[in-house]
Amino acid sequence: MLRLSILFQVSKMAKSKIIGGIMKLKQIKLAMSTIALTAALSACAQFSAKDKAYEFNAENRTKLNAVVDARDDKVKGRDGWRKPAETLEFFRVEPGMTVVEALPGGGWYTEIIANYLGSDATIYGLHYNDDMWSKFGFFSEEAIKMRIADTARFPEIVAEKTTNGIKAKGYTFDGIPASLNGTVDRVLLIRAFHNLNRFEDNGGYRSQALKTMHDLLKTGGMVGIVQHSVAETADDEGAKGQRGYLKQSAVIKMFQDAGFKLVAKSNMHANPKDMPGPKDIVWRLPPTLLGAKDKPEQAKAMNAIGESNRMTLLFEKI
Repeated sequence: MLRLSILFQVSKMAKSKIIGGIMKLKQIKLAMSTIALTAALSACAQFSAKDKAYEFNAENRTKLNAVVDARDDKVKGRDGWRKPAETLEFFRVEPGMTVVEALPGGGWYTEIIANYLGSDATIYGLHYNDDMWSKFGFFSEEAIKMRIADTARFPEIVAEKTTNGIKAKGYTFDGIPASLNGTVDRVLLIRAFHNLNRFEDNGGYRSQALKTMHDLLKTGGMVGIVQHSVAETADDEGAKGQRGYLKQSAVIKMFQDAGFKLVAKSNMHANPKDMPGPKDIVWRLPPTLLGAKDKPEQAKAMNAIGESNRMTLLFEKI
């Protein structure tokens, strides 16, 4: 009887410990679940806060779309590829800002930006340094003179695109007055960065441009870049800008090294059909169709690809 009693007591104690262990395990699991849920909710809250930190104003969107739609039909032909309204919204450009447009050329984007920013804003056209044009090797002396003259002509180009009285001035990357430092809200580099990098080893143009942009921007000011993009697996030597293409990872590192942080990236300008070979240049594609204008079959093949594959990145000055 004594043995049975002892066995009963041992069994009871073991059962109690097992039950206690199970209860403790459940408590631990419950605690871990609570911690995980709290962490998940916290992460969601942080993501939501970050996601909702900037919302493009609906009134601004309406104005931007109206400006884009108001242009002449003959200049809208590339809108499907360039997506100007979506691009400027992604770059968080708002009326009244001070904006730098790099390499404005004939003013395709200038027309949109100037009319959208309004009369209380300022737009600067930022051109390549005068001595950089000769490094391309294919511009005539007369063509170089015209491109150099475009810097001073920028206010005239703006006046041809809008009558709203927006303030406008043209500069080169090496000709910015120190008084403008810290006054700019946005710098827009739309298909203009590859040549700066192309001649980095022969003049330091990219490094200078990055410093110039950083100096110009207010703290928290941003750089929006649209750039022909090549696969990360491509040979580095062929991705320095001489073919028009750069690697996205390389561009991000360049900006981070220059005192910027990546805020956002988008695939809005991506074109997976553009898969250049080792020697293919971006200008083989439309609208340039270099080397194919008198070759119908080649032109057809290039048009079937469409315009180039492009990265779209937004950086903030830190």
